[in-house]
Parts: sequence; structure tokens; C-alpha cells
Amino acid sequence: MTDPQFQMVPTVRGSIEVITGSMFSGKTEELIRRLRRAKLAGLGVRIFKPIYDNRYHSNKVVSHNQNSITCESVKTSSEIFTILRNQKDIVSVIGIDEAQFFDPQILEVVQELSRQNLRVIIAGLDMDFLGKPFGPMPSLMAVAEDVTKVRAICSDCGNEATFSYRHSGIADTLVLGAQEHYRPLCRTCFNAFQVPNP
Repeated sequence: MTDPQFQMVPTVRGSIEVITGSMFSGKTEELIRRLRRAKLAGLGVRIFKPIYDNRYHSNKVVSHNQNSITCESVKTSSEIFTILRNQKDIVSVIGIDEAQFFDPQILEVVQELSRQNLRVIIAGLDMDFLGKPFGPMPSLMAVAEDVTKVRAICSDCGNEATFSYRHSGIADTLVLGAQEHYRPLCRTCFNAFQVPNP
């Protein structure tokens, strides 16, 4: 017979997981799903995102399907350490959304978190609107034990999409938005819009 006063909490080993893909592929949805499962398992969870990602809410990670989970907005990746040091509750799982917008130090931050026996789950775009590797994401994928690459549906042909095509004509790499700026494309449709290099 089980003692009702005894509650078993799952043991967490330090690890790094990356969820990546194009826009509208369900990255944030998958991040939220994993974090909610961790909470259901009785684990302490803390979530972070870049401060300038305020498309839907300043203190929530929100998917394009409007699912959300409360988070902390930070200016730099090192602020994650500051917040965790002041944390009173026991934290076992760290969620990080829009990792492509973080500074290069995010790589060191997540590796240190994993050394402290925390499970780190990261979501972010693998490529920018030009189809080039985006920010620290390649390095984060390289050090992760698990990389999940999710796909959208090409808005032009209906095949699986892996590219985020920006149709608004803005040239800056850091442009937050949704359908007003981007649409998912497969490689063939994406290549049809690219101007060949001379």
C-alpha cells in the first residue's frame, strides 16, 4: 500500500533539446506541449523569451494557434542566470522560445544550465528569410541531445515546407511578425522566388 504522504518526483538529468523548423511549423506549440507535460509530472518549470518578442503578449509565450504559457522576457541570455538565482521554487526544466534572436552567449548559458542538471528545451527558427542558418541555432542544434525538426505546409503547392519566405519586402533580418510578413514554402517554391547570385 502506498503512503499518501509520499509523492515521487521524477528525476531530471541535465539535457538540451531543440525544436526547430520554419515559421508556422508548430515549434512553439511543441515547446508548450513539452513544458506542460513537465508541469503535470510535478517538475518546476521556468520559461524565457527575448524581450522584443511582444507580438502577442509581453509575459507569455504564445503560439500562432493562440496557446500560451507564462514566461519571463529577457534582454540578454545571461539574465536567465540572474532570474534563476533569485528563484525560490525548485526548477528542473527551462524553456526558451525564439532562441534565434538571442545573443551568441545563449550557447554557453544552456550548456551551463544542463551542467546544473536542468532539462533545457529550446524552440527557434533554423533559417532566416534568406534560407541561411539563423543566429545561434546551428550551434544549439550541434550540442543538443535531441533535435526535432518540424515542418509547415507550403502555402503555394501544399507540400511540406521548411522555409520562411518574407513577402513584405523588408530587408532587415530581425523582423517579427506572422502572416503579414511571412509564409511557409517548400524548397522548390522558395527557390523560385530567389534571385540567383551573379
